[in-house]
Amino acid sequence: MGRVAVKRHETTLCKVAIADEAYVDELLSSDRVNLTASALDAKAHALVRLGALIAIDAETPAYMWTLESARRAGASNDEIVGCLLAVMPTLGVARVVSAAPKLALALGFDVATALEALN
Repeated sequence: MGRVAVKRHETTLCKVAIADEAYVDELLSSDRVNLTASALDAKAHALVRLGALIAIDAETPAYMWTLESARRAGASNDEIVGCLLAVMPTLGVARVVSAAPKLALALGFDVATALEALN
């Protein structure tokens, strides 16, 4: 009987599904290791992390490091804000509405002040 070839993504899914301690520790050991293991480019990696922050309703300070990573990888402010739009169908309007002013502050823009100026 021949040996069944296991694809990389299948091995990864198995390791994550069982919370393989050595693998998880390796993934969390450094951002570089995590980036390489993800098989994403640096910009996509940072934008995915941003989407996760939106999903968990993170506070403004949590966005700062991820925004800097996204910017270093070449993401524009429009692409960063585009994450809000991309996750809306999955997360819902309420979660995105909650995240928008927090993300804005992390970008150096105060939505509340801008809205007051319109009145």
